[in-house]
Amino acid sequence: MHLDLNLLVTLDALLDECSVTGAADRLYLTQPAMSRALARIRQATGDQILVRSGRTMLPTPYAEQIRDEVHQLVTRAQAVLTPAADVDPATLERTFTVQCNDVVIDALVAHLAADLTRMAPGVCLRVVSDTDGPAADDLRRGRADLHITNQVPTHTEARSTTVLTDELAVIGRRDLPRPPSTWEALAALRHVVISRQGGRQNRVDDLLKARGLRRKAAFTVPTLPLALRIVDTHNLVTVAPRLLTRHALPPSLRAYPMPGVTPPIPAVLAWHARHDRDAAHRWLRTLIVDALGKITEMSFVDDQRE
Repeated sequence: MHLDLNLLVTLDALLDECSVTGAADRLYLTQPAMSRALARIRQATGDQILVRSGRTMLPTPYAEQIRDEVHQLVTRAQAVLTPAADVDPATLERTFTVQCNDVVIDALVAHLAADLTRMAPGVCLRVVSDTDGPAADDLRRGRADLHITNQVPTHTEARSTTVLTDELAVIGRRDLPRPPSTWEALAALRHVVISRQGGRQNRVDDLLKARGLRRKAAFTVPTLPLALRIVDTHNLVTVAPRLLTRHALPPSLRAYPMPGVTPPIPAVLAWHARHDRDAAHRWLRTLIVDALGKITEMSFVDDQRE
């Protein structure tokens, strides 16, 4: 019996996308070619695999049953066939997609740009914002090579390492009339809330609520740079991760400590298991870990000076 193992890769894409067009785009095939591949899969398995329901396609019960097994087989095959040789960054030509929030983006690019440009001129770093869906899905589907988050991924196919541990700080002008030395003083200040989707409640509100306090939001903005511009021109404050923010502060602003102990904020670098032996991927992971590690070192020097 002749087995075409390429059909496993095609089947994996079809079951993940539940779309002939989506699977074709993912594997850089034409739609007719993907349709022919689906027909061959149907013939080989004796099952329809995907059936049309209105404008969408749904997996059959058999397809649902084998979905995870197919994906694991493809992932293992990719790991076996991925060369473990070293990579020369100077000759590397590749685009990597890194997914993270705007605070991490700003800190990462500030510390990574010079090294990346000097060491690997052929590499393009595509930085994208967090999505609303699970990060594991984007890593699994190849939409992102790396994801930087504040949570350790629980998906069995994800790998991760904690790069640094940050803490919340109150960002305000150095001449702030009432420094936030107590929770009451913090609640009394007018705040600029950073929220990509415009939400006015976050962990700061939870901390205040636990003490019977509420704060007043003067602005809700989507990014850290915008929040800092507003804070720099008014007697307002914003709360942000201390280490990831300090490099972006103008001389007129400073990071005040929170009035009390707050939960630590980890920065976790995550990737899919299929990239474990990818030499270029390992090189980029090391570069990002080193870049974010510099943030901790520079913050320590700043603390000593202050």
